[in-house]
Amino acid sequence: MAKSPAKGRTNEPAPSNRERPNEPKRYEASKEELLEFYRQMLLIRRFEEKAGQLYGLGFIGGFCHLYIGQEAVAVGLQSALDGEKDSVITGYRDHGHMLAYGIDPKEIMAELTGRAAGISRGKGGSMHMFSTEKKFYGGHGIVGAQVSLGAGLAFAHKYRGDGGVAMSYFGDGAANQGQVYETFNMAELWKLPIIFVIENNQYAMGTSVNRASSEDQLYKRGESFRIPGIQVDGMDVLACRGAAEEALAWVRAGKGPIILEMKTYRYRGHSMSDPAKYRSRDEVQAVREKSDPIDAVKKELEAIGVKEDELKAIEAEIRKAVNESADFAEQAPEPDPAELYTDVLVETY
Repeated sequence: MAKSPAKGRTNEPAPSNRERPNEPKRYEASKEELLEFYRQMLLIRRFEEKAGQLYGLGFIGGFCHLYIGQEAVAVGLQSALDGEKDSVITGYRDHGHMLAYGIDPKEIMAELTGRAAGISRGKGGSMHMFSTEKKFYGGHGIVGAQVSLGAGLAFAHKYRGDGGVAMSYFGDGAANQGQVYETFNMAELWKLPIIFVIENNQYAMGTSVNRASSEDQLYKRGESFRIPGIQVDGMDVLACRGAAEEALAWVRAGKGPIILEMKTYRYRGHSMSDPAKYRSRDEVQAVREKSDPIDAVKKELEAIGVKEDELKAIEAEIRKAVNESADFAEQAPEPDPAELYTDVLVETY
């Protein structure tokens, strides 16, 4: 015999009149802003291509996860942040986020190659890069760990009253991790100033999102915690920037966390060791031809009168900077063995 509902409870659906963020508008960028978006995305693309080459030559060891195809997400979102007070944390596909945050390509490439001049002194490698100076808190190899840590950053912002917002990136695979939902619950209870960014690049390692997730509309994942979500075209840098503006307005108003699901696509395998046989070359090529974020901005620039010569000059400038970062990394010394245990543990007395 079925039990009757507990006193004071009903089986009625939750009210649908909760306040929600406004629908984001595509950002209206000036010519200078559009050129800067183009420059940053191209820097990430060329840097990652060079990193792939260095990995093949044996200069980079361990794991290496490239951001090629997803450039619009980091550039569009982070361009809206306040670099003086906002913080960023992500998973192991982290090179693009660091470049979008204005960190020197030489320091990043030196870290990839395990050199003492690297941003983490050669100890973090591809997956574990930090810059506390820039308020970039990793680079984390444990799937989904950065979500809980991001809530910690948000709690620190709220506790200190510094007005900062934490932006925590994770992928469609990490979206199924249990600690993500524990974090959602706590973030909403405490109205933490955090933007949860789900970079849905369609494949969690080798499994498509619709095979691994019973609810593949990932922006809805916070509904049971009363966290609003927005789905965004992650291949359009102006759509990404517009979504960031709306998300930041929501969070800075003290309304608690928000989820942005960025529908994007990675062109390379999950890591350098992934042959990516779970999808066809035709699928990847179709995305490149129809939705490439850099080509889209290039067309917008051409439409407002930017000449091909100016774009070629930017390309040459980027290639020079990337080649210089690779030369710097190859020539920089490895860490002194005496440094093996420094910056690993904090000793308290």
